[in-house]
Amino acid sequence: MAIKHFLQMSDLTLDEYHYVMERARIIKRKFKEYQIYHPLIDRTLVMIFEKNSTRTRLSFEAGMHQLGGAAIYLNTRDSQLGRGEPVEDAGQVISRMCDIIMIRTFGQDIIERFAANSRVPVINGLTNEHHPCQVFADVFTFIEHRGALTGKSVAWVGDANNMLYSWLQAAQIFGFHLNISTPKSYEVDLSRIPKSQTNYTLFTNPSDACVGASLVTTDVWTSMGYEAENQARLTAFDGWIVDAAKMARAQPDALFMHCLPAHRGEEVSAEVIDGPQSVVWDEAENRLHIQKALLEYLVIGKVVSPD
Repeated sequence: MAIKHFLQMSDLTLDEYHYVMERARIIKRKFKEYQIYHPLIDRTLVMIFEKNSTRTRLSFEAGMHQLGGAAIYLNTRDSQLGRGEPVEDAGQVISRMCDIIMIRTFGQDIIERFAANSRVPVINGLTNEHHPCQVFADVFTFIEHRGALTGKSVAWVGDANNMLYSWLQAAQIFGFHLNISTPKSYEVDLSRIPKSQTNYTLFTNPSDACVGASLVTTDVWTSMGYEAENQARLTAFDGWIVDAAKMARAQPDALFMHCLPAHRGEEVSAEVIDGPQSVVWDEAENRLHIQKALLEYLVIGKVVSPD
């Protein structure tokens, strides 16, 4: 069988997403009920980090242990990758010693080259271009709280970063509309969106993007790797804070999400992120459950379960 990687949202079909989310629901219930579930016993996940992480490392490492397997942490500063070993060579060697690999790095080209030389599935834990595990968990969280996203509107307010491009792919897969508002000079790169995709609208006014949305979501204004631009971004993004006034223009039962870490008073007000419409803590926890189901699927395929 061909190796199945998860490097961006478009790597799975809608049917596969539905399957993995159903498995996540079952695995989450088992976790909450303290049921031992070890489908990946004697299997090993290698986690390669070039970017710092809290949620990604914890959710993958804890998740693999909870599935009965082992997780090995590699930081590029402490391995031969940090000393110039070719990515292709690393993919060949590392994939011969484990069952699945997660990489959190800078350029998407790095993970694509690694996966092309890997004998086992590779998961994108974050790149500059995509953050599929986070958006997968976000979609799952919305469905838990409000049902299907199909036919609804999601508002993205903020930077045109990796999260946004994963949301754009998710809109195509799950059939919802994406309202996008980004500041001048930080606009969407239209060349990265298929010309056939029409289920998105660009707004110059962030408040207008929130009108009628069932979900309003954002991210930090300065992502990792762009710290030198921080002061310029704080100026450019003035007015793009998700506050109570913007949430009031969304649907009355709209949810607020943020992939975290958050800066209260910058991209989101404390009133919103700590308020009743916020599901950021469920969203963060669901990284664990979605990724456990994803690990199970990529390593052993579909399972038949009476649950």
